Amino acid sequence: MTTLPQSQSPDDLEFGPRRKSFDIEDALASDWHGGSAFVTAWFNAMSLLFPLGEKFFIDSVVHFEDEIDDPRLRDEIAAFRAQESTHRVQHQKYNELLCKLRDYDLDRFEKNERLRMAWAYRELSARRRLAGTVANEHITAIMAHDMLSHDDVLIGADPQIANLWRWHGVEETEHKAVAFDVFLAVGGSVSERRQALLLNTFFFFKDTMRNLCIMLQKEGKLWSLREWAHGFKYLFVKPGILRRIFGAWLSFFRKDFHPWQVDNRQLVSEWEREQEESGQTSQGAA
Repeated sequence: MTTLPQSQSPDDLEFGPRRKSFDIEDALASDWHGGSAFVTAWFNAMSLLFPLGEKFFIDSVVHFEDEIDDPRLRDEIAAFRAQESTHRVQHQKYNELLCKLRDYDLDRFEKNERLRMAWAYRELSARRRLAGTVANEHITAIMAHDMLSHDDVLIGADPQIANLWRWHGVEETEHKAVAFDVFLAVGGSVSERRQALLLNTFFFFKDTMRNLCIMLQKEGKLWSLREWAHGFKYLFVKPGILRRIFGAWLSFFRKDFHPWQVDNRQLVSEWEREQEESGQTSQGAA
């Protein structure tokens, strides 16, 4: 009897962590995204979620490693773990620098996320936690696709911080199906992943907006109609980053959905070519 491979990634896909460094300290002290307090806070607010979130993602996937028979998927789990660990390190540095430079309270930003994750570890089954990871990986993958496809997402941003976000987006693209394939391999259902996407989308944007509001309040701009109008336009009108990803978000609800139904590896190749041309080649890439 022939066993079907558990990895459904493209046959020639290879990936691993890239050792990168980013000189972002001076820029983080300012409204680094085109002088916009709202848009700067939007990206900073997402970064504040990543170190704890990525540890949760790693734990949820690695928990099932011994149940995976496909050598290729086991290799992809190792690469996923390595990439997400690297992201944790870079965003922890980012967040600590941000809070130091702008006198933010890192513990305040992380409090709700820590409490909810402690509840998840205590109350949810390992497979339900994996479903949450699958949902969050979908959110980050479609946001990464939009960012790498459109220059307008980071137009006017500090080049070093923009490069950090693009690097993160490239690696999210490469490993976008690992958690999904593990979930399928251990018997995850369509209804579980659908429910997880609804729940995790709510908490992702709730936590991001909470962090954003804390930062705007600290900067004395929470009640600035100008900032909120600019932010609404950025998210929903022009460029409209959330409007643009809505169709891709909905695709997750299809019974036959798989992340690699959209083969966007050309975005990775284009980024790597740009890095080579600018002399910013990575060490340790697969």
